[in-house]
Amino acid sequence: MRIAFIGDIVGKPGRGMVASYLPKIKQEYGVDFVIANYENASHGFGVTTQNANELLACGIDCMSGGNHSWDKKEVEALFGTHEILRPHNYPDELSGTGCKVYEIAGEKLAVLNLMGHYSMPYADNAFRCARDTVEALHAQGIENIFVDFHAEATSEKRAMMMLLQGKVGGIIGTHTHVGTDDFQISEGTAYLSDIGLSGCRDNVIGMDKKVPLKQFLTGMKGHFDVPKSCKKILQIAIMDLSGGKCSNAFKLKYFDDGRIIKTDAWSEN
Repeated sequence: MRIAFIGDIVGKPGRGMVASYLPKIKQEYGVDFVIANYENASHGFGVTTQNANELLACGIDCMSGGNHSWDKKEVEALFGTHEILRPHNYPDELSGTGCKVYEIAGEKLAVLNLMGHYSMPYADNAFRCARDTVEALHAQGIENIFVDFHAEATSEKRAMMMLLQGKVGGIIGTHTHVGTDDFQISEGTAYLSDIGLSGCRDNVIGMDKKVPLKQFLTGMKGHFDVPKSCKKILQIAIMDLSGGKCSNAFKLKYFDDGRIIKTDAWSEN
């Protein structure tokens, strides 16, 4: 199966890039299943019902979340009606789930959404949750597993790779909005510390630069806003999975000025 993953979609600019390019990407590259992180989709914070429907209509099959998953109260209902996840290591008392299994091209795919600890809201141990969930999926005969690890620290993400290496088909990090250059395949596991945002590329992590600069200069906080006009980017990773292993992976960057950059994952084997 060939799956694709889009990291943090930030506001209207990010949604617009998905709408413009995802249908073409799916057709050109023969993508069977698309996962995307929604937690910044609605003006940078959470996702509304309208925007969730908009993104799913673009060809996204499953959406993962993070620390902003609950920012829009209407998401509570969406957990039961839409293909939307929230980090699996949030307490069980909360609504929703962070793990779903799908049937794709005659094989099963499990999508697992986890959240890190450094600078994040309180949650259960992500590493124990990952270990136990992956073991449970394997016990059910589910080999193909993809993980969106929503975390601030690259050390946490790398440690998760060491924990699950060879046991899942892919682990890609989200949350920092800044893409890293360490896309690799090791023991059949595709790994990238952070895929980077899809949205505005000429401000600060997809947000208008005014408030972040004021905060860094004076210590005074303010409300982050998604710019109404900006230069945009879509960042998407594509992976070939079979028998629980990734055999090929690459990342595509689509710029709103027409440029496209393709980067292949390197192999450690």
